[in-house]
Amino acid sequence: MSGKQPGRGYHFGLVLSALGVVYGDIGTSPLYAFKECFLKPHGVDPTRANVLGLLSLITWSLFIIVSIKYLLFVMRANNRGEGGILALLSLAFPEREKHAGKLSWKIMISMGIFGAALLYGDGIITPAISVLSAVEGLNVATDRFVHYVVPITIVILIGLFSFQSIGTGRVGRIFGPVMLLWFATIAVLGLSEIVKNGDVIRSINPWLGIQFLIVNGKIGFIVLGAVFLVVTGGEALYADMGHFGVKPIRAAWFSMVLPALLLNYYGQAALVLRDPAAIENPFYLMAPSIIIYPLVALATLATVIASQALISGAFSLTMQAIQMGYAPRLKIEHTSSDERGQIYIPQVNWFLMIACIGLVLGFRSASALAAAYGIAVTLTMMITTVLFYFAARKLWRWPRGATLAICCSIAILELAFFAANCVKIANGGWFPLLVGALIFTLMTTWKTGRQLLGEKLRTSVLPFSLFLEDVQQNPPTRVHGTAVFLSGNADGTPLALLHNLKHNKVIHEKVVLLTIFTLDVPHVPASERVKVELLTDGFNRVSGYYGFMEEPNVPELLGQCEVLGLKLNPHTMTYFLSRETIIPTKECGMAMWREQLFAFMAGNAQRATAFFRLPANRVVELGMQVEM
Repeated sequence: MSGKQPGRGYHFGLVLSALGVVYGDIGTSPLYAFKECFLKPHGVDPTRANVLGLLSLITWSLFIIVSIKYLLFVMRANNRGEGGILALLSLAFPEREKHAGKLSWKIMISMGIFGAALLYGDGIITPAISVLSAVEGLNVATDRFVHYVVPITIVILIGLFSFQSIGTGRVGRIFGPVMLLWFATIAVLGLSEIVKNGDVIRSINPWLGIQFLIVNGKIGFIVLGAVFLVVTGGEALYADMGHFGVKPIRAAWFSMVLPALLLNYYGQAALVLRDPAAIENPFYLMAPSIIIYPLVALATLATVIASQALISGAFSLTMQAIQMGYAPRLKIEHTSSDERGQIYIPQVNWFLMIACIGLVLGFRSASALAAAYGIAVTLTMMITTVLFYFAARKLWRWPRGATLAICCSIAILELAFFAANCVKIANGGWFPLLVGALIFTLMTTWKTGRQLLGEKLRTSVLPFSLFLEDVQQNPPTRVHGTAVFLSGNADGTPLALLHNLKHNKVIHEKVVLLTIFTLDVPHVPASERVKVELLTDGFNRVSGYYGFMEEPNVPELLGQCEVLGLKLNPHTMTYFLSRETIIPTKECGMAMWREQLFAFMAGNAQRATAFFRLPANRVVELGMQVEM
């Protein structure tokens, strides 16, 4: 018995942690989702048929989108345990296949990158709408706080983003227990109303939802945009799979999250059937007045936790984009010595904070902000469904017909949600689309610019065999120590090496030509991290391999070369880097404004010294101008 207990305890700990990180967003949707279905101008009247019909749609949306699509199907597609849209993209369309030049490859890659870009819009809106909806609970208790809801929300958001640099490691232990208390609380609140009106149980019948759509016609279809709010956050299940594993995430959903959500939504419906005026804020009106203030405090803490998960997700997504070549190098700080996934990116953090505060000041209420919420998530989910089709065909050789039937069935529902959310574009839905388009433009400009720059540099790169032959025929002066030249070309001669020889007329007695590769996997095993090729005349070629969720550490990498026959003294090493200054011209393959944007991004990227964790006092940078 004692041998089994630790395993059970560890599994329970992962389930509890998943509650705190994975389900924060979808777990706080009862604060605003149900009431949005009835609020004007696009809501319906809270009649018995409408309430039961909407409740049926909510029920089956949770079942189909979350339980079936993500937990049953999509989470089967993991890239060495990691999930998320960029991981799925690398599974469905590996980078190595790009040379096939197929139009479908380019289209799907663009879709995947756009889906990832849209997640930033979700990361901006979620903290704003979640915290704002929680603080609005104060209005249920008293009207004294009407003019203070927005300032209180902004203060909370500033505090939330300010402590990101500290990291979530120390507060992470309380996330799970707090969310466990949250789900238990919303379940009890809902159950207390269900026992007063058990008729709401009839909404488990999907026909009631279909009837609602038929009877209400156009308005009923538009209300689907509000119904979709109950599944926002579903993408987080897949994105956070690598942190907890599939089993804990599934266990948390079916044992706690889904029952609690259903009980709360059914409870809100029962309250509205009993008192239609309660539709103003059914979540808080379910609670006795004596516990409103503690409930607001708990809701605020739950929304902060939900926001924390999305902010951390934005950091992780940015690091993946950097490693996959879709974003310039940015400063990345590790906030935990134990968990490599806990990172902090200052530029992303402050961008999210400013955007969140701007949204709160611009929309000023959760109901108004709900108009901007949903459309980016529906697009991301639709893209995930399309990518899953190709991944399932490639990974498991599923029959085309069966795979198409599964994906089309889900896509039809998501397409309906997307069409309903399109109505919101003029009222605020344009914001996440604008953010997505902006991020997509930056990512594709950087990727294309790096490819064009690489092609430009490759034409001027001297094959290393010719360089070595020249060195043997005309031996230069050799000096003591080791020189490490970083190069993106594994076959050519690093430009920094040529410039050093040209200007300083010397070569170190030991030379390391280092190339870092980022593979289509999240993590690379330590045994496959480095390869060494011992050349002649003191030259050595070292290749380092990292996954798209890892950061390169060059000194640590070179320390692993000794077991492969290359002994290096870190105290006598000098690192040589070439730093290109981009000069936009009309001859490049991009529009002039994109060339200028690329040059600006390159000029503001984090220096290679910090990105590769090189000792600053042992780095020599040789600059060069490149016309594009």
